Amino acid sequence: MARNTKNRGSLLQLKLLVVVIFLPAILEAQDDRAPEILRGSVTAEREWWDLRHYRLEVAFDPKTKKIAGSNAIRFKTLKPGKRMQIDLQEPLSIDSVVHEGESLRFERSGSVYWVEFPEVLPAGETYTVRVFYGGTPQESKNPPWEGGISWRKDKNGKPFVATTCQGIGASIWWPNKDHGYDEPDEGMEILATVPETLTAVSNGRLIETRSDADKKTRTFVWRVTQPINNYCVNINIGDYANYSDTYEGEAGTLTMDYWVLSYQLEVAQKHFREAPRVIRAFEHWFGKYPFYEDSYKLVEVPYLGMEHQSSVTYGNGYQNGYRGSDLSRTGVGMKFDFIIVHESGHEWFGNNVSMKDVADMWIHESFTNYSENLFVDYHFSKEEAEDYVIGCRRLVRNDRPIIGEYGKNQAGSGDMYYKGGNMLHTLRHIIDDDEKWRKMLRGLNETFWHSTVTTEQVEGYLISKSGIDLRGYFDQYLRTTDIPVLAYKTEGKQLTYQFEKAVENLTFPVRVNVNGESRWIHPSSDPQVMTMDEPIKAFEVDRNFYILSRDIQAADQ
Repeated sequence: MARNTKNRGSLLQLKLLVVVIFLPAILEAQDDRAPEILRGSVTAEREWWDLRHYRLEVAFDPKTKKIAGSNAIRFKTLKPGKRMQIDLQEPLSIDSVVHEGESLRFERSGSVYWVEFPEVLPAGETYTVRVFYGGTPQESKNPPWEGGISWRKDKNGKPFVATTCQGIGASIWWPNKDHGYDEPDEGMEILATVPETLTAVSNGRLIETRSDADKKTRTFVWRVTQPINNYCVNINIGDYANYSDTYEGEAGTLTMDYWVLSYQLEVAQKHFREAPRVIRAFEHWFGKYPFYEDSYKLVEVPYLGMEHQSSVTYGNGYQNGYRGSDLSRTGVGMKFDFIIVHESGHEWFGNNVSMKDVADMWIHESFTNYSENLFVDYHFSKEEAEDYVIGCRRLVRNDRPIIGEYGKNQAGSGDMYYKGGNMLHTLRHIIDDDEKWRKMLRGLNETFWHSTVTTEQVEGYLISKSGIDLRGYFDQYLRTTDIPVLAYKTEGKQLTYQFEKAVENLTFPVRVNVNGESRWIHPSSDPQVMTMDEPIKAFEVDRNFYILSRDIQAADQ
C-alpha cells in the first residue's frame, strides 16, 4: 500500500526542535526485525505488560483532514520491564509520552515507537502512560478493505467521516498495542471532538456530550465496559439522527440503538426491523448477545459496513442482498440484508471469540459466513439455508490455505469466507445432530467468552465435543488448497471408494445416496469396499458434504 511521504529534511529539523524544547529524545531508530515481525508478533517489548484500559481522546477537523489527541494506556506489568512498544503508523506521529507527570524518551522505527522508562518497572504493578499524537492520517480510498479515514460528504454536502482499519491495523489512526492477542480487559473510553453541527458515534454507550462554545465543537464521550479488539474501535461522524428500541433477550433487556443520517430516518426505521430478528436467530444458535452492557448499535457509514463491536456499521443502501445482489445466485440471498446479518454475526465470532494472531482470521470469518446460513435456517427453512451456503461454493478460489503465516500479521486466503462456511456446514452434517451442533456453537462462545484464541483451541474444542477425530479434516480444509475427492467404482452389488487429493490422516463419515437410499460410508486414503443387497444403479454424494467425487469407471472409459 502506497503511503504519502514528506520532506524528510524539514521533518528532521522539526524533530530536533521538539527535542530541544520538550526534552524527550525523538530519534529515528533502526531495528533489525522486519516490519511485519514487529507488527505481527508478540515482541519482548509487548509481552511484559498486560493491557487493562484505553482512554482515547481525539479531535477531527473535516476541513483540514487532520486529527490530534491522546491515548492513556493503563497496563499491568507481568514481569519487570523498561522498554515498551507502542504502534502508530505514518504519516501520524507521536508528540510526547507522559508517565507520572514526566516525559519519557522514545524513538521511532517505521510504525513502531520504542518508549523507555527511566528505570525498570517491577512485576505485578499497574501504571498509565499517556501518548499524545496527531497529524494528517492516511485517507482510505476503498473502505473498509483499505484502512484509514474516509472524509466524505452526505448528499446535503455535510461532512460524513468514518474510520476503518481491519487488516492494516488500528494504529493507522490511533496509538495502541496493535496486536490481537491482548485486549483491554477493563474496556475503554472514547472521547471524540467534532464541529458542533456534527455528531460522533463510537463503541459502547454514550455517557456524556460536552459543548465548547468558543471552539464551536462538541465532544461525545463513549464508554466500553467489555474487552474490545483494536480494529473494532471506530468513530463515525455525520449529521446523525438517533432512535432507540429494546429487545428482550437471553440476558434481559438489550438496548438497540440506531444512528442514521437525518434524511434517512424514515427508511431506517422500517428497514432496521431486521436487527432484532438477527439477534433472535443468533442468540438461538450462539447463545446470549455478548455485549448487553455496551448495547447493540447500527450506525450508517459512507462505506459498505464492518463488525465494530457494539457499533455495527452499515452502508448497504437499505436493501436486501449484498449491495442488492444474491451472492449464492439461488434467490435466497435476497431474503435478508447481508450486512446487518453478517456484521452482526461477528459480535459472537470476531468480537466475543477473537483470534490471537491474524493468521487465524478464519475463526472470525468462517463462523460468521456460516451465520448467514443459520439465520436463513432459523427464519425461513433448512432447505433454503442449504441452498444458500452450497450456492456460495462457486466463489471459492482455492488459491492458498485459509490459515496464514503466524507472527507476521498475515491473514490466509479470502476462502476463509465461503470455503470456511462450507467446511462448517459439512461438519454439521458429519455430526448429524442439529441439537448437538447448536450446543457446540453455544459452547464455543461460553468457553471462550470475551477471549482471544488460537486455531488449536477451537479445533480442540470441536474435536472434544463432537467425539470425532477431526485433525485430518481441519488440516485438509484449513491448511491445504485441495478439496478432497471421493473416488469410487461400482461393480454389481459392490462399491469401492477412497479419498484422493487428501492429507495423510484424512477420514470422516460421508453421507451418500445409493439407489436412492441414504447411507454412511467412512472413506480414507485406503480403498474401502461395501457390498449392497442389490446391484448398484445410482450413486451420488449428499450435496451438503463439501467434497468432489470421481467415478473411476467413467474416467477409465
